[in-house]
Amino acid sequence: MKRVYVNEEWCLGCRLCEYNCAYANSGVADMIKALKGREINPRIHVEESGKITYAVSCRHCDDPICTKSCISGAMTKGADGRVKVDRQKCVGCFTCILVCPFGAVSHDDAGAVLKCELCLDNACGSPACVKGCPNRAIVYEERL
Repeated sequence: MKRVYVNEEWCLGCRLCEYNCAYANSGVADMIKALKGREINPRIHVEESGKITYAVSCRHCDDPICTKSCISGAMTKGADGRVKVDRQKCVGCFTCILVCPFGAVSHDDAGAVLKCELCLDNACGSPACVKGCPNRAIVYEERL
């Protein structure tokens, strides 16, 4: 399965991946209308550790603990290997946030969880964070 990987030695810490992610998942056709003057809710987050910056997003684990811990059944792993969230089913217990070993699950102001779903269900058709990374630090590929 293809996944998003980060080459931290190339990450500039510019956070363009966060903005492209938030825009791609906003449902708004114009980036300025989608993001200007609003708090963004990206599904990828740039972290800093000393002089190193890197983006953190869902790893779409082979055996995801987040789906096992979801009390409402909102988090599921599809036949294609993607871990997805049904925001209508999410009850906001945040257990998935607590159990994710990578810190890749967050939540929005409405109380539903957010996580990377690889932008395959929105207008992008492929991860917006990858397309928007100016230094190609984020890649979408299959690795063994």
